Amino acid sequence: MDWVIAREIGTKALAAGAGSLLLFWTVNAVKLVLSARGINPLIKQFFTQVASGQVDGAYMLTTKNYRSHVNRQQFIRFLAGLQLNKYRNLKSGRPRLDEGQLILTVKLKSEGKDELPLDFTFVKIEEQWRVDRITKLAAA
Repeated sequence: MDWVIAREIGTKALAAGAGSLLLFWTVNAVKLVLSARGINPLIKQFFTQVASGQVDGAYMLTTKNYRSHVNRQQFIRFLAGLQLNKYRNLKSGRPRLDEGQLILTVKLKSEGKDELPLDFTFVKIEEQWRVDRITKLAAA
């Protein structure tokens, strides 16, 4: 008799734990999606400006912190080193939150199946997302 009661309580506790975990995951997923609004248009604007030769416009989409560490000439050299004209498609991954920053891995793909993964770190300044860091990742 005691075993039946223990099993019944264990089953209910397991179901409650699973429900709590699902609720926690859902709340965090919704919070992440809501906080990441505005990132995709910023990425599109960044690459559109680079592609059209408006490097200064792309540079101004970065934070003052970024510009204090990377001057305009270094930014231009970095972009030139990426050889962005080889790539035609852009695929963004799942954003990750880390201490108020949002990190997004963007993969640029060429017609020849080459990939260029870049990590973009964003911070929100006065309700606007800005690029705070761009890191070239090793190709997978």
